[in-house]
Amino acid sequence: MPLPFADRLNHVETSAIRELFKLLGKPGIISFAGGFPDPAMFDIEGIRQASSQALIEEPGAALQYGATEGYGPLREQLGAFMASKGVAVAPEGLIVTTGSQQALDLLGKTLINPGDKVIVEGPTFLATIQCFRLYGAELISAPVDAHGVKTDELDQLMAEHRPKFVYLIPTFGNPSGALLSLERRRQVLAMAVKHQTLIVEDDPYGDLYFGEAPPPSLLALSDSVPGSRELLAYCGSLSKVLSPGLRIGWMIAPPELLANAVMCKQFSDAHTSTFAQATAAHYLKSGRMPATLAHVRQVYGERAAAMGRALKRELGASVTFDQPQGGLFFWARLTGENGKLTDAGQFAREAIKQLVAFVPGAPFYAAEPDKATFRLSFATADVGKIDEGMARLGRAL
Repeated sequence: MPLPFADRLNHVETSAIRELFKLLGKPGIISFAGGFPDPAMFDIEGIRQASSQALIEEPGAALQYGATEGYGPLREQLGAFMASKGVAVAPEGLIVTTGSQQALDLLGKTLINPGDKVIVEGPTFLATIQCFRLYGAELISAPVDAHGVKTDELDQLMAEHRPKFVYLIPTFGNPSGALLSLERRRQVLAMAVKHQTLIVEDDPYGDLYFGEAPPPSLLALSDSVPGSRELLAYCGSLSKVLSPGLRIGWMIAPPELLANAVMCKQFSDAHTSTFAQATAAHYLKSGRMPATLAHVRQVYGERAAAMGRALKRELGASVTFDQPQGGLFFWARLTGENGKLTDAGQFAREAIKQLVAFVPGAPFYAAEPDKATFRLSFATADVGKIDEGMARLGRAL
């Protein structure tokens, strides 16, 4: 007898990226597929010291059940961390989540009714598409260029569809790598007020810039656009800058939204690991984060530059791309020049034969996928592997 699964499962499928990982067990394969940080970038000694301090100074609190909203000392440290980014937020103005992924899930649970329209970027984070569809959202795709979401078209889509909310990754988007310009950021905030529509700002990559710092977050800029702060939800994460294994994220949002998110989190996991939260709190308090970020930016910047050079050298006019200024990803498009491939799915299959992997771009679109696009991550490969991997891609094309 088949099990009577919920109808909501009819609207989602397993992650194309997770499925791709099943093909990566071949010896000698070079993978640019994952969105993981490089484990060599983890400040293991700093995390060890922080976890030891948590057990020495507050073993009861670190190992006991905790408040659903989050561990008090960590909320204080996250408030200070956000202050360094130009955002004034009291500890009670944020909640700790089990990674920023849980924040997105809580937004889906608290805001989305079946049939509600939600605007996302095209392309956007694959897990967001899956999460919001699971709750029955009808996703509307807003186009993106190298400067982020195209605000003229976003404005039209907001007026036409009256969405429940708009989801954006303004700073070094996944997968696009796009950086929303300062002018467009202000336009987005003005549109939130104009249409009285919530904007969800997902910001897991904002600290991973390679040269000049990016423009302030939408949240940091909101004080300059009256009425916009009340229409913003901000999702942050330590996964890409400290450790994904700690599963520490946070959400800043209007009080009523936070209260409902806390209620739903109670039903979900009761609270994020108190030991992980205490460890993160001690780490942030230690003052090691600035040096960690400086090191990560330098290494990832070198790898991004190497990948850009190698793409041009090995694939030439067969691809187009914008050199990322931060984050973890290249977003490229096949041109079909000189009779080369134009289908990134076929390209990915040929690449696997050459023992190199990447992710085709189609799954990152909520609608009208561009099958010529693909995503490459430079985070976990050193310069030598990047050069060799790009040479293999050239042979696959």
